[in-house]
Parts: sequence; structure tokens; C-alpha cells
Amino acid sequence: MLSHVDFIGLLFIVWGLLTTLVGLSTLALGFGAVALIVSNAQGGGGQMASVFTAFAFAALAVIAMLWGIAHVVVGMPLRRRRPWARLAALALGSIDLVLLPYGTALGIYALWVLLNEHGKRLFAVHG
Repeated sequence: MLSHVDFIGLLFIVWGLLTTLVGLSTLALGFGAVALIVSNAQGGGGQMASVFTAFAFAALAVIAMLWGIAHVVVGMPLRRRRPWARLAALALGSIDLVLLPYGTALGIYALWVLLNEHGKRLFAVHG
């Protein structure tokens, strides 16, 4: 089970980095929408749609980057078997279930490994 936990941590890190990259590319699209706003400022039409598009891309970019960073922040201590990282990974993995198809697979695998009795024992606090 130890190798499964290490692999989950690695998958969380990779998933987080890829999600952050998607967020950065979405932010670039938001900057493109801002460029449309600036270029249409003299021409008139379509400015409201450009503002909405810029706002939507910016909001989605921030959400994706925060989601990705959260996975990286949890993935590293998960590999070191920190008890709080297990709980955070369970929370993130539960939400990942709705992110078809890769998030669903990651969520199912994380829940299976981290809720398994052998997996729980790896994170037990001995004091």
C-alpha cells in the first residue's frame, strides 16, 4: 500500500502542475479578450461581450491555478505520509470525481487508497 500512497502523491503533483498550466493558458485568453476591449474602445460594438469574456477567462484561470496549486501543496506531504495531507487529499479527491475523465480516475484511486485500512494505518499518528 505504501507504493500506492507514493503514487497518489505523485499523481496529485502532476495533476496540479497540469491544472496550473491550463489556468495560465486560460489567463492568456483573458488577456486576449482585454486586447479586444481596448481595440474595440474606438469602434463601439461588442465591448460588453468582450468584458464578459475577459472576466470569465480570468475567473476560470484563477480557479484552475488555485486548484492546481492545492494539489501540489497536498501531493508533496502526502508522499511523506503527513496525516493532514491524507484528509486534504480525501477532500480534493472527492471533488475531483466530477472532473471527467482524469479527475474522476484520480478521485476514485485516491479514495480507494486513502480509505483502505492499510492506507489509513500509514498515516496513523503515533505519540
